[in-house]
Amino acid sequence: MKLEGKSVVVTGASAGMGKAIVERFVKEGARVIAVARGKERLESLVESLKSEAGEVVAFVGDISKKEDNEAMIDLAISKFKKLDILVNNAGVCDSFEPIGHVMDEKYKWIMDTNVYGPMCAMRKAVNVFLKQGHGGNIINIASVGAQRSCAGAVYCGSKAALVAISKNTSFMYNPQNIRVNVIAPGGIETEIASSIGIKDEEGYSRIKVLSATAPAMGQVDDIANASLFLASDESKYINGTVLVVDGGWMAG
Repeated sequence: MKLEGKSVVVTGASAGMGKAIVERFVKEGARVIAVARGKERLESLVESLKSEAGEVVAFVGDISKKEDNEAMIDLAISKFKKLDILVNNAGVCDSFEPIGHVMDEKYKWIMDTNVYGPMCAMRKAVNVFLKQGHGGNIINIASVGAQRSCAGAVYCGSKAALVAISKNTSFMYNPQNIRVNVIAPGGIETEIASSIGIKDEEGYSRIKVLSATAPAMGQVDDIANASLFLASDESKYINGTVLVVDGGWMAG
């Protein structure tokens, strides 16, 4: 098993890519703190994985809040006596608003969830890794939106910021054997559309020009597989990279 005995925190764990990541990691022997806001879905996930090699502990929390990000990592240390891997997967999308239509409330909601939350978790995790003294591994789920205008201004900006923070952290802590890598999904079949709400008509009309060139939608298992690779020792010499998982969309 590729992750036997590893202590892992995964956010956005109750559905979509996060759920697939938790399932894959637990089957590979990991002990996982599964973080999400939905208690019932988390409980169902824990129950479904009881017979697998690893272990799942549910943590109900909002990753846009500093205290929840810190508490989820404290729980991993309390339950599993260490932290090896952090996967910042939770995120929300905008409604394809161009910059002229962006409202302050929407900006704050997206930035708090997609940037501030992962930053808080990374800050806590890095300091834990340094105290433990044997390195660590952070995987951040961004988007091809960090490089292509496949959503609105704020969502794309938030994912670009996450990439920049990830690269800076990988550079700063490379001597301490702390790895930070990013996965940039393209079109993946998930429930994130539920966070979009009513589409901005002007923005969406422009986005459709680009989305028309996209290949078939990917599956959550495609992201889980990429996450497993970056979490395992098979990728031990990979640090500070962005792994694009988009079926070749970015190549065009």
